Amino acid sequence: MPPFLPPFAGFGLGLRPSHYEAILAAPPAIDFFEIISENFMIDGGRPLRVLEQVRALYPVLMHGVSMSLGSPEGPGPDYLTRLKALTERIEPVWVSDHLCWTGIGGRNSHDLLPLPLTEEALTTVCRHIDRVQTFLKRPLLIENPSTYVTFAEDAYSEWAFLSEVCRRTGCYLLLDLNNVYVSAHNHGFSARNYLNGLPLERVRQVHLAGHSQGETLLIDTHDAPVPQGVWALYAEAAPRLRHAAVMIERDDDIPPLPELLAELDIARRLSRAPEAA
Repeated sequence: MPPFLPPFAGFGLGLRPSHYEAILAAPPAIDFFEIISENFMIDGGRPLRVLEQVRALYPVLMHGVSMSLGSPEGPGPDYLTRLKALTERIEPVWVSDHLCWTGIGGRNSHDLLPLPLTEEALTTVCRHIDRVQTFLKRPLLIENPSTYVTFAEDAYSEWAFLSEVCRRTGCYLLLDLNNVYVSAHNHGFSARNYLNGLPLERVRQVHLAGHSQGETLLIDTHDAPVPQGVWALYAEAAPRLRHAAVMIERDDDIPPLPELLAELDIARRLSRAPEAA
């Protein structure tokens, strides 16, 4: 089992290039920045220079999108070597990635593809998590995805699958409440049942984000403010998640930094509100 990962409570944002100058000119009053790991798994250049400047001011969390833990082969040696080099360079609070697969045979789809929730998939995911945690010498956080299909052979609910992943590997959870909301709408399950079925004591980080309305499904686009339904879900869950790091995740149509800071203030207020219980 990997070592215990202490909680790190606080409120933060994703580090995005459009905000580099504003952050360095007037560092905002937040507790951390999260980076997309793959954007910095490089040998040099401006992004790394900025990251090192930001790291001198704030704790940094690393969030990956290409580990492909659900694929048969899992992450390759080159990927893991570059990931480990980045962890040693910036010493993040933790490293996270998704419960998904992203490619096969060395080809990356650049999408977070859904897994069948079967015993075979569970064994595969746990094997790769064990391998990565051993290589990095640190525990991983695994994020619940947003999904648009389910599989006839599913033997677990997603929350039961994630719970078993934690039990078998000792990993922790990154709980994306927007993804819970999106998937609950798309598949017709209860978001409250999802949260009640997770080992919330294993949650170390929470994502809050926006989504878009498709023809029949909600789409996890991260290009809009956090909607009321996601805020309501966070308000309900907040009393059980005060040990977790909470952030606003925005990846497209990125607004000026003050707008995201204002959203983060909403999260702070909901976290403290007694009616959230």
